[in-house]
Amino acid sequence: MENSKEQLISDFRALIADAEALIEATAGNGNDSVKSIRAQAADSLASAKINLADAQEKLVEKAKDIADNADDYIHKKPWEAIGVAAGIGLLIGLLVGRR
Repeated sequence: MENSKEQLISDFRALIADAEALIEATAGNGNDSVKSIRAQAADSLASAKINLADAQEKLVEKAKDIADNADDYIHKKPWEAIGVAAGIGLLIGLLVGRR
């Protein structure tokens, strides 16, 4: 799930960069309607950049919280953590062994 969020953020950054390039490419057009649309797009992009930065910050904080919780759990219950890791390793070994 974290990878899909990171991919989404990466895709939005690429979209913003492409939109900025399009806005700059149309800067020479003197048509009033194009100027109005370009201004609206620039405002939308500025807002999107802020929202993207906020989303990235929240994602980083959530990842840190998850890592801290996992670390606390492992320190409080090391044998259970070892058991879970061994069980996951066994399942992976069985799945790989079937192929």
